[in-house]
Amino acid sequence: MDAGSNSISSRKSASRRAAAPRPPLQEAGSRPYMPPLSTGPRNPSAKCYGDRFIPERSAMDMDFAHYLLTEPRKDKENPAAAASPGKEAYRKLLAEKLLNNRTRILSFRNKPPEPANMLADLRSDAVQAKPAKQRRHIPQSSERTLDAPDLTDDYYLNLLDWGSSNVLSIALGSTVYLWDASSGSTSELVTVDEDYGPVTSVSWAPDGRHIAVGLNSSDVQLWDTTSNRLLRTLRGMHELRVGSLAWNNSILTTGGMDGKIVNNDVRIRNNVVQTYHGHNQEVCGLKWSGSGQQLASGGNDNLLHIWDASMSSSVQSAGRTQWLHRLQDHLAAVKALAWCPFQSNLLASGGGGGDRCIKFWNTHTGACLNSVDTGSQVCALLWNKNEKELLSSHGFTQNQLTLWKYPSMVKMAELTGHTSRVLFMAQSPDGCTVASAAADETLRFWNVFGTPEAAPKAAAKASHTGIFNSFNHIR
Repeated sequence: MDAGSNSISSRKSASRRAAAPRPPLQEAGSRPYMPPLSTGPRNPSAKCYGDRFIPERSAMDMDFAHYLLTEPRKDKENPAAAASPGKEAYRKLLAEKLLNNRTRILSFRNKPPEPANMLADLRSDAVQAKPAKQRRHIPQSSERTLDAPDLTDDYYLNLLDWGSSNVLSIALGSTVYLWDASSGSTSELVTVDEDYGPVTSVSWAPDGRHIAVGLNSSDVQLWDTTSNRLLRTLRGMHELRVGSLAWNNSILTTGGMDGKIVNNDVRIRNNVVQTYHGHNQEVCGLKWSGSGQQLASGGNDNLLHIWDASMSSSVQSAGRTQWLHRLQDHLAAVKALAWCPFQSNLLASGGGGGDRCIKFWNTHTGACLNSVDTGSQVCALLWNKNEKELLSSHGFTQNQLTLWKYPSMVKMAELTGHTSRVLFMAQSPDGCTVASAAADETLRFWNVFGTPEAAPKAAAKASHTGIFNSFNHIR
């Protein structure tokens, strides 16, 4: 159990990446000269190079060569004469008028090539072929801060979500508010009665229009946010509060304080289609994989389960375990869960204050790939959709957001500003901005993941239509 983090408060006081490696050898625009080893007959008019350079006597002045060879010896034999100013002036005049400033003893038919410029061209081609990638600037302060009064300080709840229509939902006490990120406008969706509240979880449906609201009374409400209309209330799945929600197309998965996980098909009257039993304490983390084939659940019993969508509750009655993997490495409550967007079987999980670790799992085999001690309670995890990076939010002592490079897990940045533990995080639809809500009753927005590369936008909404079309007939 994650000690000291299961209290619910209704009101809060006001004071509360080194240069990119050079590419391997590859074909370049220019090549250094490599002389042939053949010494056969050559065309006299063709410019060619041999493997050796032999002096050509017809081009040599033997008297001048004798002079250059013997004159320095005389100077060494008579140092005083060599140092005479008159002698030095005579030598310069002789070299200028008679010798035509010639200084070479041997004369060659062809001048050897200069490889320096060719090597420079090679280096230039290599640099132009693969320019160094500029390091992304990560702002150290939040772009915007909003007040979030009455935000419940409870580690086990999930009170923040950002929908595909770019609207952020947050539960403050018994009220759910909607904040439109495009216009900056705020609206109230619902305030539940005291007998049902406070709100314990919120989760947007994939269509970005409908939202599920979990309550302390164990009920779950489904709302249409465009018309502010309650579509239906799901009852009888749980005996205690519903603190975690996760969507898989038209299936809404709920996790309760009673340890049960229930799959609800919101299109049909008898909504309960599947029940998972594995946790003996509150289920505080639920996440479906991108493929919708695997479900990860974390609980206050320090357990992490991986469930397969094809396994039904009838499996357990046959005397077999229902989960695909039961992972017991964490030493505290497991709430923070995040499926990797670039590797379908990679899951990141974070433990509470008694564990403080981020662990990475191969969900096909159940193997733990890595474990990193962060030094503080891990409250939430988010993957960067455009780079191999992971963002974590933490509690005491720094209450920071930490950006990690994956798989090296080197810290890229630490974002501070919150004065109490950062309980919840949500990511914008474009993957750039992260919203964080903390027990200090503030909601902050961070441009931590940069600007994504331009990519063609698929018409994703078509795959989400029709989920709630039959609600007018379900009562």
